[in-house]
This record gives sequence, C-alpha cells and structure tokens, in this order.
Amino acid sequence: VTLSCSFSAPGGNDYLHWYRQYGRSKPEFLVLTYTSAKDAQQSVVDPRFTANITKKEHVDLKISSAAVSDSALYYCALQPTVTGNTSALYKNLF
Repeated sequence: VTLSCSFSAPGGNDYLHWYRQYGRSKPEFLVLTYTSAKDAQQSVVDPRFTANITKKEHVDLKISSAAVSDSALYYCALQPTVTGNTSALYKNLF
C-alpha cells in the first residue's frame, strides 16, 4: 500500500514526518525523511514502513505486507508545522 502526500517547502532541506493514529489514541511517529533525500528512509518503529520523496513537493509512505491491523489515520507533516512537545519530537529523530 502506498500513501501519498503533497507539500510546499520553500526551504531546501526541510524534514517530513509520517505519523499513524489508531482511534482515539495519540499519533505515533513512524518515519522521518527530508526533502532533498535521494533514497527511501526506513522506519525504526516498523521496517515495513518507508518514506520516499518521489518528486518535488511529493512524499510517499509505502507499507509493505499491509495488514488489517495497519488500518488507521495517517498524517504527514512538514517540520516547520510540527508543534507540541519538542523533547519527545527530537527523541524520535535519533
């Protein structure tokens, strides 16, 4: 399964985050990539998830071997728009 996200990034090296949210639970960080990435970035949370910049201002999230348990709401976010608990956010970056 491939999910697509379009974005507008005036900067040259902005970060894009993918999150998954089940029901009423909090969003869960999945994978991070950046707009100038040449290769797909694999999730450290679940290696079945990869993020790939497919063309300018377009990022895909690929779920390999998708299962019913992957049914959720998925979000992509450009880093300048990500707000909230920055200590938890940066914890996920490494």
